[in-house]
Amino acid sequence: MIFAYDGHELAVAVADLLDRPDDPSLPIHQPWWRQSLALGVPGIALLHVELAAAGLRPWRRAHRWLSAATSGPVTAGADSHPFHGAPAVAHVLACAAAHRPGAYARALDGLDTAIAADARARVAAAHGRIDAGELPALAEFDAIRGLAGIGAYLLRRPSTGDELRAVLECLVRLASPLQRDGEVLPGWWTGSGPNGRADDRFPGGHGNLGMAHGIAGPLALLSLAALRGVLVPGQLAAISTVCSWLDRWRSDTAAGPSWPYWITRAQLRAGNAATPGAQRPSWCYGTAGLAHAQQLAALATGDPVRRVAAGDALARALVDPRQLAATTDSSLCHGYAGLAHLARRVAADAPSGTAARLDARVPHLLGLIDPAGAGPRRTAAALIAAAPGPGLLEGAAGVALAALSCSAASTPDSAWDSCLLTARPAHHRP
Repeated sequence: MIFAYDGHELAVAVADLLDRPDDPSLPIHQPWWRQSLALGVPGIALLHVELAAAGLRPWRRAHRWLSAATSGPVTAGADSHPFHGAPAVAHVLACAAAHRPGAYARALDGLDTAIAADARARVAAAHGRIDAGELPALAEFDAIRGLAGIGAYLLRRPSTGDELRAVLECLVRLASPLQRDGEVLPGWWTGSGPNGRADDRFPGGHGNLGMAHGIAGPLALLSLAALRGVLVPGQLAAISTVCSWLDRWRSDTAAGPSWPYWITRAQLRAGNAATPGAQRPSWCYGTAGLAHAQQLAALATGDPVRRVAAGDALARALVDPRQLAATTDSSLCHGYAGLAHLARRVAADAPSGTAARLDARVPHLLGLIDPAGAGPRRTAAALIAAAPGPGLLEGAAGVALAALSCSAASTPDSAWDSCLLTARPAHHRP
């Protein structure tokens, strides 16, 4: 199925149906609604900001949604994280301010102060945990709840440079091995299961490779910071350490390289993991997120071989019928929209031949969002009505933003997806 209309048409259709944040058909009474970038108002506001910046819809709509996000107290500190509370709201305001310099400055100053304080507290706790020889929780370092996600926000804010460097220093320490029960474990090995809780299926914990909850998030942040000239001692070595870990667990299949979502303690002891069956090659887990993180690492360290391999891995995954069949929804997080968006992001920094292969897959991936050819309005309505709702990660707003990013109408160098650690680096090595 080839996409029959430009991506901006779907984005506009979604936004037009999500006109007002007080619409009673939306989950406006849920406690998370106003502050959840993943599920609620900030993610939808982000869509309106990008459409306004592209001149496709008025700024007053974007401002209406931004006002809704800031209409009450914003959660900060330990009860917040990159996709809820102060960092979530600040991300959207920062995106708006990037398009309208000087706007929302007072609100951003207050949020930056709160986020910087939270970053310092998180870093201190992480150093204390490392000093005690304890294993981390996923939420300490990951992109959704932890330091990788906090660092992604700090990276774009000039007033938080000291806190950014502190986060980077902490993630460099995360790459150093730990001794536990007489075994040497990677520093990001967690004692829990992939859901962040104790799990009998994971005796001895696991090593998570994913972008959302695993070591690919810190890898992407360390690489993006290096590409922007922000370096702390040991940063490039930490990037190489994580890349070596990913190389260790890569399986080379007929359909291209594949990585497991995680490694168990038994697999670590055995030194090998069973070749995974067909997995969805998504942003959160799988080839798409890992390919982009490794491409960033290659650009940061000047590794042309890894740069080529990363783009090729994604290009091959996107023509593999089994991997595409394992992808069963349209979402930004783990669906067709996310694959299309990452294909464009990786293509932008891939060698020309690989870039052409990736770009050629985008219309097909977008077409899978509307396989029946229902058109933008009906497709938008179906996306909004589908569970879990209209938000960024798994809902209509994220699909719309990905479709817009694949459109000729998108804003050049937009960083709306910096919260996913997939925004294109502002300056990178050739």
